Amino acid sequence: MATAAPFPAGRPRRLRTTPALRALVAQTRPAAADLVLPLFVREGLLEPAPIASMPGVVQHSRDSLRKAAVEAVQAGVGGLMLFGVPSTRDATGSGATDDDGILNVAIRDVVAEVGDDTVVMSDLCLDEFTDHGHCGVLKNVNGVDSVVDNDATLVRYAEMGLAQAAAGAHVLGLSGMMDGQVGVVRAALDADRLMDTAILAYTAKYASAFFGPFREAVESTLQGDRRSYQQDPANADEALRELALDLAEGADIVMVKPALPYLDVLRRVADEAARHGVPVAAYQVSGEYAMAEAAFERGWLDRERTIVETLTSVRRAGAGVVLTYWAVEAARLLEHGTRA
Repeated sequence: MATAAPFPAGRPRRLRTTPALRALVAQTRPAAADLVLPLFVREGLLEPAPIASMPGVVQHSRDSLRKAAVEAVQAGVGGLMLFGVPSTRDATGSGATDDDGILNVAIRDVVAEVGDDTVVMSDLCLDEFTDHGHCGVLKNVNGVDSVVDNDATLVRYAEMGLAQAAAGAHVLGLSGMMDGQVGVVRAALDADRLMDTAILAYTAKYASAFFGPFREAVESTLQGDRRSYQQDPANADEALRELALDLAEGADIVMVKPALPYLDVLRRVADEAARHGVPVAAYQVSGEYAMAEAAFERGWLDRERTIVETLTSVRRAGAGVVLTYWAVEAARLLEHGTRA
């Protein structure tokens, strides 16, 4: 194997001398088309409502959601991930499968507005729609409804998948971390001749403190935590087991969430997924966004360089797709050649 020339013949700094030269030899190039913008739409809103813990992010009305979708498409963003915030909730999350429920209505609105000009993704999980805030149906243990019933939840997920696909979603984001969720939803879609609807599996979704601001965004009613079904932050090998199951069940895209605290997991998942030719996504979650925004407000970090550097790190670790609340801003920065 050839070895690099030692100093003084070998001088790596030669390739760093000018911006043009650095750009020419850059190994990782995040682009607008790699980015997916998460969007929240709240039932009954007439105007967008700011989310205090996520400066610059809002709960949208149906009208402002359509405008935001158009803005993202015009910026070149590759996709949109839609989350619904209903006005009423119940134990089984019935609003998630109601054709007139806010998320299904929002999917139809966005598809009608932008069609196939971008990839319309929908969050397939019950947590925004249940009055207890968990990602599934609860079962009674010792007289208390306290444990998520995996298999009963799968029935609801299949129903959600059919509703969202019928509304026009191109990709369903299965985020609940129930065992068997990909296979059950895939089978339901195929049985209803919705074979072209793709599945984005949240393969390694960790029980993370970084989800905090998201709970405000969706007005979560969660009591307790989700450690009995989301992945333990201490475990990395477990992510590869989850990946093998999702691939076997028919996932079209796999994802690691959060992104920055789990770049090591992302790299391992990306290496294994590449053997199967399956794309890998990562979600730069609300807490990652909120931390940086707080530092920007105080002048502690350079805004543009930090945004691009964090996205570059996620792409470098192996994600071909990055969900980020900075998607539109980042797309414009990347268009103008801003580099970390």
